[in-house]
Amino acid sequence: MAETQSRGLVFAGKKRGTGTDDFDGDDIFVAKKSMLPTMASESDPAAALANARHEFGEHGGVNMSIEASATFTVMEPETMRRMFAGELGPDRDFFIYSRHFNPTVLNLGRLMAALEGTEAAYCTASGMAAISSVLLQLCSSGGHVVASRTLYGGTHALLTHFFPRACNITTTFVDIGDLEAVKNAIVEGKTKVLYFESMSNPTLTVANIPALSRIGHEKGTTVVVDNTFAPMVLSPARLGADVVLHSISKFISGGADVIAGAVCGPASLVNSMMDLHQGALMLLGPTMNAKVAFELSERIPHLGLRMKEHCRRAMEYAVRMKKLGLKVIYPGLEDHPQHELLKSMANKEYGYGGLLCVDMETEERANRLMHHLQNYTQFGFMAVSLGYYETLMSCSGSSTSSEMNAEEKELAGISPGLVRMSIGYIGTLEQKWSQLEKALSRMQDGSLLNKN
Repeated sequence: MAETQSRGLVFAGKKRGTGTDDFDGDDIFVAKKSMLPTMASESDPAAALANARHEFGEHGGVNMSIEASATFTVMEPETMRRMFAGELGPDRDFFIYSRHFNPTVLNLGRLMAALEGTEAAYCTASGMAAISSVLLQLCSSGGHVVASRTLYGGTHALLTHFFPRACNITTTFVDIGDLEAVKNAIVEGKTKVLYFESMSNPTLTVANIPALSRIGHEKGTTVVVDNTFAPMVLSPARLGADVVLHSISKFISGGADVIAGAVCGPASLVNSMMDLHQGALMLLGPTMNAKVAFELSERIPHLGLRMKEHCRRAMEYAVRMKKLGLKVIYPGLEDHPQHELLKSMANKEYGYGGLLCVDMETEERANRLMHHLQNYTQFGFMAVSLGYYETLMSCSGSSTSSEMNAEEKELAGISPGLVRMSIGYIGTLEQKWSQLEKALSRMQDGSLLNKN
């Protein structure tokens, strides 16, 4: 019994009693009426995760219990009024409805906040839900966004087409590497958000997060960074960004079996997004299922190990492919334009990212390469997404960036033959490299290519 009480006090936080609601809130949470937990910043994301609150199961299990309820009961009628008035909330273990807050989803948010070194985090049903909700919370009708011209196709379409039509929010796209252009594009008093990806999809351009954050803050804008391509490798909030977004579906999940997203940032912002009257997350309802949150909470502890292997293999393949004469784009290579910048920002020991690109110049050649890699040598799969234990390959211009027109793709530096590879870690490195070499050999054999 003593052990259970100790465990509850140290890890699980104060639980509500059955007879009274009048006690001090759990000090793990930000403040009275605040809904999200505060996390201490650590320089190494793995260390921060290790220091995060561990939620034990209801009966003392080492893993937390899944709170699968859609709605929650109260002990006294007056309690419900106080909950809807904002006087009682999850900080005191009072829950209303799982579209608002769910204990299992909150625990995943706690881990995401630790991972990114932010005050708070909340998890959503998809990465696009996280992106759209943040931008709608920060921008009102007539608002303006400055964004990188090289973005995931879905994000680009949201900013280019949907927001102007449905929300009267406009975007100016810039070369995120041209700091002067970024500065000139921001209109003080009107531009609400400076938005970019830490490593761009698909060109693997690395953003100067500290410099861009300084520019954004000098101009009074909120700096929002999509860190989907570089969890553990980069920590944008520790480098000055205000908000960090993730498609958890990718590296963080690692299994290519769930769709999920996360918003990591100041407690004031994340709480405002859950406001009953004005919150984009609360009112738009991109709710994460508690069972999904449980699954993901069990995968985050070994994210660091997985990322190290993704990055180690990507680096090795990039070096070898370059020696074979292929046009390889990888931030770990010394000839990458932002190689030194990435070295200066990256968390030590996590490498340079798990993705690389091979520019085959034409879509036809790109498709032939992927055909051989999948169907003849089993090096990987032709599929979108990333972060899976198998290597995933796609021709970005005709797939994940297909929402962009030809001019936009050219400005973004997306070649028609650009093959994006998310390097997996299944099998041995030499086994997989042999498969890649055999596919390249087939590519060079004209007679075989003609037969296929």
